[in-house]
Amino acid sequence: MVDWHKFKGDGQPKQDWELPPAPNWRPFGKEVKLGESRRQKRADTFQVRPEEIDMVNAALYLRRPLLITGKPGTGKSSLAYAVAKELMLGEVLYWSITTRTTLKDGLYNYDAIARLQRLQEVKQQQGKLSNELKQELETKSIENYISLGPLGTALLPSNKPRVLLIDEIDKSDIDLPNDLLTIFEEGRFEIPELVRLKQAVKTFNVRTAYTADTDKIHEIIDGEIICSNFPLIFLTSNGERDFPAPFLRRCLRLSMKEPDKTHLVKIIKAHLQLETETKQDDNSKNTKPEELKLKDSGLDELVDKFIKARETKTLANDQLLNALFMVTNHRGEDKTELIEKILQDLGEVAENE
Repeated sequence: MVDWHKFKGDGQPKQDWELPPAPNWRPFGKEVKLGESRRQKRADTFQVRPEEIDMVNAALYLRRPLLITGKPGTGKSSLAYAVAKELMLGEVLYWSITTRTTLKDGLYNYDAIARLQRLQEVKQQQGKLSNELKQELETKSIENYISLGPLGTALLPSNKPRVLLIDEIDKSDIDLPNDLLTIFEEGRFEIPELVRLKQAVKTFNVRTAYTADTDKIHEIIDGEIICSNFPLIFLTSNGERDFPAPFLRRCLRLSMKEPDKTHLVKIIKAHLQLETETKQDDNSKNTKPEELKLKDSGLDELVDKFIKARETKTLANDQLLNALFMVTNHRGEDKTELIEKILQDLGEVAENE
């Protein structure tokens, strides 16, 4: 029997060891394409359900943000990447929310200190500046110190909706949902630092929030950004707080349920390429194609154990995938205790912390 442990704790230096291929939900190195984040790869394995399809299309038709609520690991964020990939809407703009996040963080950033330092450096190097150079430094050069945030970039004019993922909006300061109301209604905003200069300079080329080479720089006219197509906005929430009624009125809402056995098996198959089969009804010779199970009885029992444990514990789908990945590597060894630790109650962890 081959020992699966690479680290043995015996203090003996070792060089002749290798790791198996990484799980496809943890790609690094050669597995990562230029401009593609690990979040974007979720689209390849996400298993969408009919109610999710309906609500995404409703959000597209109505030009409304989609507020997705569900437990951690249910695929709330992955839905945005799946939609962007299928409809070829380009890179998903990602805005992670914390308690310190403000509306301006999402719209744009102006580095006034860096600009002032640059002005002082040029004056020191060249002494007295010509009127033309002075005007250039005080007006047009400001574009080098302004960058659009994810929300600001999503509102740029485009032929099709841009996709914006506002992740964990329930962690925000109490004012942020209300601050978003005008943006959701109007689909436009101004950059005051550029508006003040529009008499002298009409257009500015500023950096966007895109990480890929496409559309990294965009032209802004008169310091104002007006969307031509309202972005497809996904807001995720773990249900840790309530939102004000005016905010909810401007959103469509989707409650993402925990996957049932069949849906879980589809997710597992997409990630681990394990064999599946239809579940035979004990009381009938007929099989229901939608009822799936893993062909390996030992792995299928682990899935059933996970589903049963969800009734009393807070568990994420990632934990089940992690457990199955470990079991399928070096199958001959007993990993019962390890699996129990991997499937630890997330609620219990939070309480202990």
